[in-house]
Formats: sequence, C-alpha cells, structure tokens
Amino acid sequence: MVDVRILSDKQTLGATGAELGAAAIRRAIVANGKASIIVATGASQFELLQNLVAAPDIDWSRVTAFHLDEYVGMDITHPASFRKYLQERFIVPLGGKVTFHPVNAERDPQAKAKRLGALIADHDIDVCFAGIGENCHLAFNDPPADFDTDEPYIVVTLDEACRKQQMGEGWFPSLEAVPQQAISMSIRQILKSRLIILSVPDERKAQAVRDAMEGAVDPRHPASIIQTHPQTIMLLDPDSASKLS
Repeated sequence: MVDVRILSDKQTLGATGAELGAAAIRRAIVANGKASIIVATGASQFELLQNLVAAPDIDWSRVTAFHLDEYVGMDITHPASFRKYLQERFIVPLGGKVTFHPVNAERDPQAKAKRLGALIADHDIDVCFAGIGENCHLAFNDPPADFDTDEPYIVVTLDEACRKQQMGEGWFPSLEAVPQQAISMSIRQILKSRLIILSVPDERKAQAVRDAMEGAVDPRHPASIIQTHPQTIMLLDPDSASKLS
C-alpha cells in the first residue's frame, strides 16, 4: 500500500520528504549504530536535499549513501553529471562526513556496475529517496523496465521520452547531446529498501503518477512496481496529483 500525500507546494513537499527520511535515518542509527541510504538527483530533489543536509541530530559519519544512476561516458565536470550534482548538494554541505559510493560510468560501465553491485550487497538499505520520470521511469529504468533482474546495478538504454525530459529540464542544450546509455540501480534493488520516499512535483508528472498509482503493475509503467512495496510514501503537489481519481 502506497501512502500518498498531497502537499501544498514544491517547497513543502521537499521539506516533508527530508523530515520523513531524516527520521528513518535517526531510527536506523539508534537501532543499528549505522544507516544506509540511496540518494537521487534531478529537479524533483532540489528542495529535499536542501532540507536533508540541514536536518538536526544526524551523525552523518555513521551513514553510507549509494547513488541511483549516472550517464555512461559522463565526466564529473559536466553540468549534467549526477555525481557533480550530489557533490555540490549533498557531499560538500555535509562536510564530507557521509560515506558515499557514486556511480562512475565514464569508462567500462559493465565492470563499474558489477563493482557497485558487490558493494551494495553488503548493506541493508534503510531509506531510498527517489522520484519518477515523465515516462514513469524509476531511476533510469525506462519502459519496458526489467522487473526480473537480480543485478543491483545495470547498464540501460535511455528512451527518447527520458532523454527529452533531461533536455527539457535544462541539463543539455539539445536532444543529441543527451547520452543514450546510463548505469542505473535496478528495480529489484530499489524495492529492497525498507522505506522509499518518492518526491514527485509538477504537472508534467501527472500522467506518470496516475499510471503508477491507478494502473496495473506493468513494465510499461515502471514506477507502478511501487504498488508491491510494503512501505512507500509518495509526496505530490496539487499539479502532479491533478490526474488522480
């Protein structure tokens, strides 16, 4: 059962997601002496990360963070690099205290995916922060998504709708400039997280939200898989919730 919450605006949505996630991190540290999390990137995560790094009473030296995805061949200095995004919005604000395992897909992506898979296999994930795409993707698992692979990280080909979203959000000057492949955390690995917090603002995501929440669980709508997860919280604003029944 997905806990759907409609917040007044994007700022409140981000603050709420950070508060919920911070509470889960604190609980994990109290219970186990450590916490493992998954962090995401993109326009949907700006406000969440801003609030998360400012959350009080978290010993970030006890936190290990994994990263959802990165473009194949992407240098960390490129403005669209997700590693750069998280370095600036997550690692640096925390003073480097958190242990971070970035997705580096500059060279030999298959080998890098296997290495990351071996690393995350040693961690139980307490909370996954994520969003969904305009094409209903979860991480870079574009439709039709692979719901069956047990590999934690996989090399995927990005569909045109996904690439157009990246261009539309201003990360790239043209569709041709958007890479065609990425390393992505797999669907099954995401579902292993104890808590998933999905931040999904903006009207352009409204159809994807409807497909994820009110349609059948279907690889053609990858985020629909969250219907099978025991503890997912989906945070919407009035625009992204506008097509829900």
